[in-house]
Amino acid sequence: MAVINYGREIEIRREVDVFVGGGGPAGVAAAVAAAREGASVFLAESTCSVGGMGTIGMVPEFMPVSDGVNLLCAGLGKEIMDKAYAYSDKSHEYMKINKEALKRAYDDIMADSGADFRFASQIIDVKARDGKIDYVILSCKSGIYAVKAKMVIDCTGDGDICAMAGADFAVGDENGAIMPATLCSLWTGIDWENTMDAPPHQSFVEQAFAEGVLPVCDRNLPGVRRVAANCGGGNVGHAFGVDGTDEASVTKAMAEQRCLLPAYQIYFNKYIRGFENARIISTAEVLGVRASRRITGDYVLKLADFKARAVFSDEIGRYCYSVDNHPATPDQAAFEKFRQEFLEDYHYGVGDSYGIPYRALTPKGLSNVYTAGRCISTDHYMQASVRVMPGCYITGQAAGTAASLAAASEGDVRSVDVTELQKTLRKNGVYLPATAPERL
Repeated sequence: MAVINYGREIEIRREVDVFVGGGGPAGVAAAVAAAREGASVFLAESTCSVGGMGTIGMVPEFMPVSDGVNLLCAGLGKEIMDKAYAYSDKSHEYMKINKEALKRAYDDIMADSGADFRFASQIIDVKARDGKIDYVILSCKSGIYAVKAKMVIDCTGDGDICAMAGADFAVGDENGAIMPATLCSLWTGIDWENTMDAPPHQSFVEQAFAEGVLPVCDRNLPGVRRVAANCGGGNVGHAFGVDGTDEASVTKAMAEQRCLLPAYQIYFNKYIRGFENARIISTAEVLGVRASRRITGDYVLKLADFKARAVFSDEIGRYCYSVDNHPATPDQAAFEKFRQEFLEDYHYGVGDSYGIPYRALTPKGLSNVYTAGRCISTDHYMQASVRVMPGCYITGQAAGTAASLAAASEGDVRSVDVTELQKTLRKNGVYLPATAPERL
């Protein structure tokens, strides 16, 4: 491969306490939490909206926020969801997403916090030495520039910043298989009253495949969720084998999924009661990548922790979602394994949850960097649980709060007084019951 040597001097446009890379739910929670604790904050988002999969990604619902007893994403998570619901027309359930209302909620919360942020800003590199990131390099319409920060929080979802800084990471399961992605969509013309007591949306997939309606027999069909009077958010179709860190792979998947969705419209029109006149009116601007890099931290949250309902002395929150590890292939055996794990083996009862330790947010080998969101330190099972929006709110608020404490002292993630961090999180509404060190 031919190469060139390219270099130039660039401007340092910002010097802040905390830089946040990525404006998804984890990034917003991190930036707001840090700013409210008095840190100067700059957030860079590559698209033109914060909110990530809940806004530009068109994911139709937040996923579980409670263990049935306790609100686990209390604090900023609840504040964001409450504000989004207040901005909506109330024609949808609290847990369902009106993406325009959610955009407004995020914009308002970011603006009110005092955190500085820019859209259309792509992170292209970091300048690091001895395990410390000194500068994050951004590219935008006005040129390439640097941000100098005491603390950096990687909320990119793919762990891009940490990977650029040389951190270790894992991808996929023990065989390298990765969860498939989905291109979400917005549907209209649905007669929701007529869908009452209808069979589940995936009930006719095998028949539709046999009849040539669907080009692939993908039995794992989450379906279309009600988001307004006659509208639904579609979580249908899978792009298998997608590498979310490779633009060629993402490009291919986006194009293929847009071509696949009309077949699902025909499927719903023909087989699903209440969807006879349903139409897809929009698709998301980004691919719904469920899994990519998992940055290796000082602790790797593992399936054993889920099974044990683990409690940690340094936990910064608790969560409860089942291990929603979408099968990497559309065959029957993979689907049956998924269904057994999701519904039975790795599924909690009322009041059950697991702890998320502070050490899962601190990448090995990096001194001034946190992760938040789906790229935190987990195995592939636990990523399948914590990756959803409530989990991102929990880890984002914790990382932002911790970064503000670190920036005010030694600028090192391992010098933070975790007891003080927990005290601050509780003060700000985070659900964080008393820990039990003997169960470590």
